Amino acid sequence: MARGHYGFQRRQKEQLRKAKQDAKRQRQVERAQGGETGPEMGEAQVPGVEPGVWEWFSPSRTRVMAMKEGTRPDIGEPDDWVLLTEVAEGDETAE
Repeated sequence: MARGHYGFQRRQKEQLRKAKQDAKRQRQVERAQGGETGPEMGEAQVPGVEPGVWEWFSPSRTRVMAMKEGTRPDIGEPDDWVLLTEVAEGDETAE
């Protein structure tokens, strides 16, 4: 059985791996010098819902619904909806 150019292929893979590692280290050094940290992911998104909307969760349905502020989902039994949105005291008129 002929081995072909096994040694050549192995050296090529090793050179490619080292080149990738060097490029990664260089990017890390550039980010550290520029004051940036962490992965290159872009801007963080703001979690939560827009004003005027309440989010409800039903464990039996494993479902989240967004409803107009002050309304509760009315989708039959079981009525196990839990309000996920933080609201002011006494503002939960629909519960």
